[in-house]
Amino acid sequence: MKTETVIYPGTFDPITNGHVDLVERAASLFDRVIVAIAYSERKTPLFSLEQRIALCEASLNHLDNIEVKGFSNLTTQFARAEGARCVLRGLRAVADFEYEFQLANMNRAMFPEFESIFLTPSEHLSFISSTLVREIASMGGDITPFVPAPVAQALETCFSGK
Repeated sequence: MKTETVIYPGTFDPITNGHVDLVERAASLFDRVIVAIAYSERKTPLFSLEQRIALCEASLNHLDNIEVKGFSNLTTQFARAEGARCVLRGLRAVADFEYEFQLANMNRAMFPEFESIFLTPSEHLSFISSTLVREIASMGGDITPFVPAPVAQALETCFSGK
């Protein structure tokens, strides 16, 4: 396989063990993996962009070919600026496929050399989503099986008012 840079875009609010699983697997396939954290004005994230970057860095510091960067432009614009021709997307369920298929085709229309790489999370992580993790944490539930330790601490601090 020709080695390149791949970007893995998302809001990562917060990063979960499912995300970490995909990044670890991508790190074994590509020379350089950029976890691209979207500023995303459409969403109202729980954590600021700076906090999400810090949580991703802390959660992925065991990997040496990973970079974490924020971005606020189109994914294809960010990819060009970083010299990436591939984007990594995770597919948890069939419902994800329809949206991701449409997104892949739109990205390719804007950047014809841009390829989408789809990975499915490990089966025991396939049900985890940032939205569910935030909801469980907000109600005082145990989220430690679903997120890296730095994220669990940040969520506990956030929802305990400390």
